[in-house]
Formats: sequence, structure tokens, C-alpha cells
Amino acid sequence: MNFKKISMAALAGALLIATAACANNNKNDNNSNELMSNSNVAKSNEATDTKDKKELTVFAAASMTEALEELKTEFEKENPNLSLTFNFDSSGTLKTQIDEGADCDVFVSAAQKQMDELEGEDKIDKETRFDLLENEVTLAVAERNEKGIKDFKDLEKDEVEKIALGNSDVPVGQYSEEILKNLGIWDKIQDKVTFGSNVKEVTSWVSEKVADCGIVYKTDAKTAGLETVAVADDSMLENKVVYPAALLKNSKNPEEGKKYLEFLKGEKASEILDKYGFKPLSK
Repeated sequence: MNFKKISMAALAGALLIATAACANNNKNDNNSNELMSNSNVAKSNEATDTKDKKELTVFAAASMTEALEELKTEFEKENPNLSLTFNFDSSGTLKTQIDEGADCDVFVSAAQKQMDELEGEDKIDKETRFDLLENEVTLAVAERNEKGIKDFKDLEKDEVEKIALGNSDVPVGQYSEEILKNLGIWDKIQDKVTFGSNVKEVTSWVSEKVADCGIVYKTDAKTAGLETVAVADDSMLENKVVYPAALLKNSKNPEEGKKYLEFLKGEKASEILDKYGFKPLSK
């Protein structure tokens, strides 16, 4: 009799434990399902948000990389329905890509030449074109300036063995050639020159001391922490280094593109451009 009572009690206990376990499992399953459901809803909302945003493609001179990336946050905050995608490279390369049919809404060039060519080909909306900012062309060296370079004319010195310049398709390369020809030393230094495909490549070579010095924009030297030892003046350059911006005629988002151009003319954009060493012209 006693054994029978013990057995019944044990069986009852086992049933209670099993029932509790099932209840806990069901509760955990419900919690898990709820979490999965919430996660799926969040992913769905995120996908919807991304899908609902219009993507605006901006082709811009490589020297504007850091400034425009910072401005991207501000613009998208003000325009939550828009998403900016950048293509940074030399203005000559970007112009070629546009000529070849690449999708582009807004173009910001580091020189008037490429924008003038696009306007001549009737590829930009002339009414939207404006001069965004001014930059300076500088001779830059890495920290400690081991070769003691102080001036553009020092490039002739025997101690200077490697000079980094942009190639002839790059605005900074075109400016460099003009400066050195006006100083009468272009032909004398050719055996020392290594040419880069854009200003960021030239800047990188100087930073890494692959070259003793390089001719880059003031803004790139500042961003890379290089020392500026000389700045090109009016006697070296016929025209100021001005960056124009415009909407492309075949833009898929013309109204949004115009909105972005207006944003670049604004106070916040001017503030950030100034921070990176540019001189805003659209205030």
C-alpha cells in the first residue's frame, strides 16, 4: 500500500514537471515567435524605407571627397526621402564617363574646362550651373621636409629626386603644368616626375614618401596632414581654381538634383566647405 502511494505521488510529480516544462516551452516559443515577428517587421520597414528613397547620383572631383561625405549626412537629414550616391575621381575621368552614358544627376568639377566642354555638348542644364567654391594649388611635402623644399623652383635641385604630379587629364595636373611652364622649369624636371591619375593618388604618394613632394590642392594637403611650402599666385596661374556645379540634362531626378544644388549654396554647406579649406563662392 505504501509503495502504491509513493508510486502515485511520483507519477503525479512527473506529470506536474512535464506540464510546467511544456508551458515554459510554449512561452519561450511564443516569445521567440514574437521576437522573430518584430525583427521581420523592422526589416520590412527598413526595406520599405530604402525602397521609397530616391537615389541621387553625384559625380564630383576627388578633392571634394571628405567635404561632400560630411555634407551627405546633413542633406539626407533634411531630405529623408533622398539618398546620395557619390562617384569621386578626376574631373577628366568623370567627364569621360558622362560622355559614355553613365548615370549622373549632378556634376561638380575641379575646373571650368570639363564643365565648359559638357555645356558645349549640350549635356548640362545651363540654368543650374554656378561656381561653388575656390581652391588653391600648392606645393606640399611630408612631415619633416627632409629635402628642405621651400619653393616651386626648388624642384630643379639635385636633392629632389621624385616629384608627384597629376597627369594631363586631371585638372590639378593641368594647373601644375601651367605653373611649372610659367616658371620655366617644366622641361628641366621631366625625368623626376611620376604622374598620378587623380589628386588623391598624388597626395598619397607624398604622404607615403614615395615622392619627395607633390603639387596638390590646398584642401588635399590639409586633409592629409601635409606641409604646404608654396602656393601658386597669379603670376603662375592665369585663372583662379574655381569649381563649377550643374545638373545634367539627362538626369533621372531633375527636381531632386536642383534641390541638392540649392543645398550646396546654403549656409551649412558653406560652413563645412570652409572647414576643409575651400573658399565658398555661393554665399
